[in-house]
Amino acid sequence: MKLKCLLVDDEPPALEVLESYVREVAHLQLVGTCQNALQAFDALQHQPVDLLFLDIKMPKMLGTDFLRSLRHPPQVIFTTAYREYAYEGFELDAVDYLLKPVSLERFLKAVAKAGKPDLAPPAEPAPPAANPDAFLYFRVDRKMVKVLLRDVLYVEGLKDYVKIHCVAGPPLVVKQTINGMEQKLSESNFLRVHRSFIVALDKVRTFSPRHLEIAQQEVPIGRLYRPQVSEALK
Repeated sequence: MKLKCLLVDDEPPALEVLESYVREVAHLQLVGTCQNALQAFDALQHQPVDLLFLDIKMPKMLGTDFLRSLRHPPQVIFTTAYREYAYEGFELDAVDYLLKPVSLERFLKAVAKAGKPDLAPPAEPAPPAANPDAFLYFRVDRKMVKVLLRDVLYVEGLKDYVKIHCVAGPPLVVKQTINGMEQKLSESNFLRVHRSFIVALDKVRTFSPRHLEIAQQEVPIGRLYRPQVSEALK
């Protein structure tokens, strides 16, 4: 399945570069280009989009403000010439933040972080959640370590690695992407609550619109994940 992409930038040369990159990637499909937030808003009303390449400093409305205005925003990769917006971009749960001029190599790295679950690398199916003895094996320090799913508190993503926090013992650091872990745990009692966190639902002690508490540890809830987290914890 292809990711449908919309490009938003007020600079035609920047749009041309991004458009050429999108056409180089087999699983990306360009559905349109826009030069400001108002055009993008209209485009999103008529065409479903999976991934938005969004400039920040544009006339009429900043890209960050535009993203906040969307009730159900798609995944976003910010593209800008201004470093000072980086923190705000990541606070909005952007997939990535690209500084202009954007190289093809950097573009591909950003795109690799985005995607739907069925675009993640194939993974072994998790044992049924109803089984209290369900487990997975993970390679840690050249050994295969057995982890009972009932002992997992939450999983933290660290680029190409994840840190598995359990009820007892130190966290396990495993070479695995957070998307891969989400796939492994998809049929169990786990939920993705942030681009960098997956939690065990039965371990959640308290929650608010922005955070969960598990074992006295505060875990952030990403803005894009709040509706599904709220529904799951009702």
